[in-house]
Amino acid sequence: MPEQSYPLDPQQAIAPGGGSGGGTDLAAEEAGRPEQPPGTGQVSGGPLGKPRSLWSDAWHDLRRNPIFIVSALIILFLVFVSLWPGALTTQDPLKADLARSQEGSAPGHPFGFDNQGRDVYTRVVYGARASVTVGVCATAGVVILGSVLGGLAGFFAGWWDAILSRTSDIFFAIPVILGGLVFLSVVTNSTVWPVVGFMVLLGWPQIARIARGSVITARQNDYVQAARALGAGNSRILLRHITPNAVAPVIVVGTIALGTYIALEATLSYLGVGLRPPTVSWGIDISAASNQIRNAPHMLLWPAGALSVTVLAFIMLGDAVRDALDPKLR
Repeated sequence: MPEQSYPLDPQQAIAPGGGSGGGTDLAAEEAGRPEQPPGTGQVSGGPLGKPRSLWSDAWHDLRRNPIFIVSALIILFLVFVSLWPGALTTQDPLKADLARSQEGSAPGHPFGFDNQGRDVYTRVVYGARASVTVGVCATAGVVILGSVLGGLAGFFAGWWDAILSRTSDIFFAIPVILGGLVFLSVVTNSTVWPVVGFMVLLGWPQIARIARGSVITARQNDYVQAARALGAGNSRILLRHITPNAVAPVIVVGTIALGTYIALEATLSYLGVGLRPPTVSWGIDISAASNQIRNAPHMLLWPAGALSVTVLAFIMLGDAVRDALDPKLR
């Protein structure tokens, strides 16, 4: 009997179009195999790639968004300046030399001097601390208070929801600037905390309404009904199932509002009812320089520029976070 030879390559064992339909079966198998999307197929026999969650998907988009990168770098720099202003200047922001009043740029004093002969550069650096502190603390207070009240109202509804809605309507009817003039004019404390308390007092209804609507939407989903059918209590449903899926709009609005609160603090300080001397604030310096804009424009230019860049950075950050967390914008 002649010796049989076997092909070394298994693919050679199937001739195109021949032998019990071998080629046809292989083509049908290849055609029926679903095409794997990039990055999710099997690699060296490994398992399929795990799908990303909302937060990991948002972080994936944020890392590739140049607006987010630029705004985040500016904000990180502002936080660094607020915590360690001595790293950028060794001078005292309250030290005055009337002999150099309204003097322009000089060696060691790149931004010049103000009316009282204080170094403008040093005051701009130290002014970041008050503005960032007010913005961060006010935003944290507004988000926490508004989220708790709005989330409970949206979850339990009934009389709790009715009371919250009528109370928020009362606060919405109060003009912010007018309310600040009335509320802060009777406060003698020159620290940032009265300003923060005023912003939290008038700012929580907006976050509360957003949290309420988001919780109502999440409460109607099937996974919440399934958890309730399995015997989960209200606290577990609210913390484990509703909160993670309803917090995204609150984060977006809170991030954008942070820049608004910084601008509001500068406005109230400009009007004389916000932060008061000896506290160093951009709003105080802008107010003092407004009457000397023709004689010494540098007194107004630098604190106003720092305020504008700070507010713009937080607004850009909020827009980038909104684009990453809102599925409708994908």
